[in-house]
Amino acid sequence: MAFDFKKEYREFYLPKNKPEIVTVPKANYIAVRGSGDPNEESGAYKAAVGVLYAVAYTIKMSKMGDYRMEGYHDFVVPPLEGFWWQEGIDGVDYKNKALFHWISVIRLPDFVTNADFDWAVGEATRKKKLDCSKAEFLTLEEGLCVQIMHLGPFDDEPATVALMDEFLAVNGYENDFSETRLHHEIYLSDARKVPPEKWKTVIRHPVKKR
Repeated sequence: MAFDFKKEYREFYLPKNKPEIVTVPKANYIAVRGSGDPNEESGAYKAAVGVLYAVAYTIKMSKMGDYRMEGYHDFVVPPLEGFWWQEGIDGVDYKNKALFHWISVIRLPDFVTNADFDWAVGEATRKKKLDCSKAEFLTLEEGLCVQIMHLGPFDDEPATVALMDEFLAVNGYENDFSETRLHHEIYLSDARKVPPEKWKTVIRHPVKKR
């Protein structure tokens, strides 16, 4: 049976719709960095997502070719994730999406090495006729965080974030944003098939004890 991150690590992918504190361990990702409005047709964000899935599925389907990854096991490609920020803005200004900076990511299985990753980028570029040169092997250890399941459109996130901030204040924590600790979203719904009011998005913020 294919390994499914959502099922094996439910505490990180399927939180309740109320805030909770978690400690997120180190993980490896396919990552593409960029900036600009994620809703822009033919924009940088949509191109980045295309690269992520091209590399991810090249790794998954490597079992069908001659290249062998040590320790390979079949897996369900994990959900798309993103780290977001806007320079010089406290919080998020959803009316100015062009100001977004982002690191779009898909988690990698632990067996994937840097060499395997480089092979997959080259193979995806060759087979998909797609420039995957912006893809990078990224290792992150988020550590102590607060997270919640947000239900609904992305533009409604401020109300959910307010619940997270209230929870932190009551329980002796505070946000701990920095250049390396960012607003994190995990997208559990296919926006092409699910209406916005039913979208499920994990929101995760770095925190520290107050």
